[in-house]
Amino acid sequence: MTHRAQTEVNDPGPGDRRPVPEAAHPGLTSAEVAERVARGEVNDVPVRSSRSTVDIIRANVFTRFNAIIGVLFAIILVVGPIQDGLFGFVIVANTGIGIVQELRAKRTLDNLAVIGEARPTVRRDGTAAEIATSEVVLSDVIELGPGDKVIVDGEVLETDGLEIDESLLTGEADPLLKKPGERMMSGSFVVAGSGAFTATKVGREAYAAQLAEEASRFTLVHSELRTGISQILKYVTWMMVPTALGLILSHLFTLGLPGDEAIRRMVAGIVPMIPEGLVLLTSVAFAIGVIRLGRKQCLVQELPAIEGLARVDVVCLDKTGTLTEGGMDVRELRPRNSAEEPYIRHVLAALGACDPRPNASLQAIINAYPASPDGPWTCTSTLPFSSARKYSGASLTAPDGDHTTWLLGAPDVLLPPGDHTLAEIDDLNAQGLRVLLLAGTDQALDDPEVAREVRPAALVVLEQRLRPDASDTLRYFADQGVHAKVISGDNAVSVGAVAAHLGLPGSDAPVDARTLPTEPAAMSTALDAGTVFGRVTPQQKRDMVTALQSRGHNVAMTGDGVNDVLALKDADIGVSMGAGSEATRAVAQIVLLNNSFATLPSVVAEGRRVIGNITRVATLFLTKTVYSVLLAVLVACWQIPYPYLPRHLTLLSTLTIGVPAFFLALAPNKERARPHFVRRVMRYAIPSGLITGTAAFTTYLLARHYYTGPGALPAETSAATLTLFLAAIWVLTIIARPYTWWRIALVLTMGLGFVIVLATPWLQRFFDLRLVGTTMPWAAVAIAALAAVLLEITWRWVGSRFPA
Repeated sequence: MTHRAQTEVNDPGPGDRRPVPEAAHPGLTSAEVAERVARGEVNDVPVRSSRSTVDIIRANVFTRFNAIIGVLFAIILVVGPIQDGLFGFVIVANTGIGIVQELRAKRTLDNLAVIGEARPTVRRDGTAAEIATSEVVLSDVIELGPGDKVIVDGEVLETDGLEIDESLLTGEADPLLKKPGERMMSGSFVVAGSGAFTATKVGREAYAAQLAEEASRFTLVHSELRTGISQILKYVTWMMVPTALGLILSHLFTLGLPGDEAIRRMVAGIVPMIPEGLVLLTSVAFAIGVIRLGRKQCLVQELPAIEGLARVDVVCLDKTGTLTEGGMDVRELRPRNSAEEPYIRHVLAALGACDPRPNASLQAIINAYPASPDGPWTCTSTLPFSSARKYSGASLTAPDGDHTTWLLGAPDVLLPPGDHTLAEIDDLNAQGLRVLLLAGTDQALDDPEVAREVRPAALVVLEQRLRPDASDTLRYFADQGVHAKVISGDNAVSVGAVAAHLGLPGSDAPVDARTLPTEPAAMSTALDAGTVFGRVTPQQKRDMVTALQSRGHNVAMTGDGVNDVLALKDADIGVSMGAGSEATRAVAQIVLLNNSFATLPSVVAEGRRVIGNITRVATLFLTKTVYSVLLAVLVACWQIPYPYLPRHLTLLSTLTIGVPAFFLALAPNKERARPHFVRRVMRYAIPSGLITGTAAFTTYLLARHYYTGPGALPAETSAATLTLFLAAIWVLTIIARPYTWWRIALVLTMGLGFVIVLATPWLQRFFDLRLVGTTMPWAAVAIAALAAVLLEITWRWVGSRFPA
């Protein structure tokens, strides 16, 4: 995929090229481009989509816990035997799996990033063609149109009503009308008009690149899972250090054990305190989520977005391009005030020819009314469409020399309140149709009052194409308890009719955003009450997102137009369509490259799988940490040897945590995402660990009184291992609920694995496990059964007493 994309960039096909007008700057020559490439003056920008292979390997290998385990592994290699060092090989395997899965995710992200990459139009040798962002060189002439992102710093060369929004960089809310010679800042975007500029700074010297060098790289921040796990690991480290010191001191100086035996049992006490696989499985779960979504042409630009979308409770939808397809069709032309339809058709055709980058509405008009063959209409000046203005305009000269000025836009903006035409328009809007007003004006286009006292000439009735999958997707969100809010710049009645066709509850009471209060608290109240909002300005979309967040909502915003950029940036999760503007794709965390709104449920499902499964897995790992710390404290207090060797705990960890956790972490999970990850995990892990550890230690104490003689310690260890395994497998049995056939099979297989070890002589010798007699083994089983009963009671009590 990458190779094909590169070939297309280096050699644009004939259809991708177009000649530059004679009066325009022709751009650099091929020789000048080659000189700049040789000097390294190319746009070598930081990669957003993923981190490097070296970074992935470093992050998986050089961790705090790997360092601890590595030292302990080295100690065991010195004192032997090798079976007590099995935990080291398990860590190597885990680290390898983590690296492989993250590299797979990196490859998926990189390939998708090539598909979704912005391709600026650059002039070279007198022709304009799209090239890759990374191929732009210093002094290139780059063309701009509505929705385009300014990819490098530069200086304005040509402008036709070029309005630039720099709010993402400077905080300046109002678009700036650019003039030749003025500075262009990379990271800003075009909201209206068109033009061209010369690149003056490229690559890492550009303004936005300096800001985004670190922030826009592959990241795992702003994730409750990641933050929670880091917090848990911090607490674990605090518990580990004093406990491990106590274990070391008691084994080396007070118990009188042989040196190698003391070291092995000391290591056995420290290793299980470390939840080493928890971070690994979280990374793998995220990585596999990226791979799965990548197969559905969904580009996840920041991994926590998978988790974040699963946590949202409000999704704000832009109608155009999200609920409807990008294209429209002219359904009807209704002349006003005795205007002749053939003449109106010529005016509309001329307006279409004036705009080199028409939006969807104007493109429908161009398709319906192509340029007149009777003679050329000339365009003397233009007023580009702006989402804030809601109209565009042009001054035209007809073939007979007649000079006229026209505006085309929202009727309820161009007409005064109470105009009789508005009632007719409301009827059309109620059918879900979009209506534009063509009106003449005597004012100059640069007059701020250009829309005052216009002369209506015609209504252009447009039919919008509903996305066939939008209704099912809206129903999915409703079923999942996610409130959908339609926020559009179109007429509120028309937007409400479209939403009603899709079956969205509350669409029968659309709200005109011009009537919304500006005070945040009052606005948030109105937003909670309403579902469909029309005539929303770009700044209002941003304010709406902020107002919803102020009420404690997790907000996702979807959109594809330049008017959605500010809201996408401020939302908890921004979702852009692949066919949307460069600016929206740049700020969104998730890009739907297939332009299908129906992909969103897949993202939600992946997020819920990750959150729900990692919560289960974390409970398993931290139960082990709790009982390991408890056992270490108890043996230090009783001044007795640690009951296990490293090989015993490697076996138990593999059968009750490692293998089951891997399957559970990647299994389907449709549980709704809930907050307070740390609290939900620890409320079960702490009592489970205490019960399991107490049961194992009780068996160990009984065995120490029951067995005597030189071979007593291995027999005591075996009895304690049996209790610990049975109690831990019961924790797994609880966590695996609700049961499915494969979860039952998983638990039974793990139990069978332990039975095989106990029944196979060479495995008995390898793991130093041998149950002596029948009394103590059955006592171990009875203690484990009592622990299982206590676990069941405790889990039910915790669930009712401390609900998540």
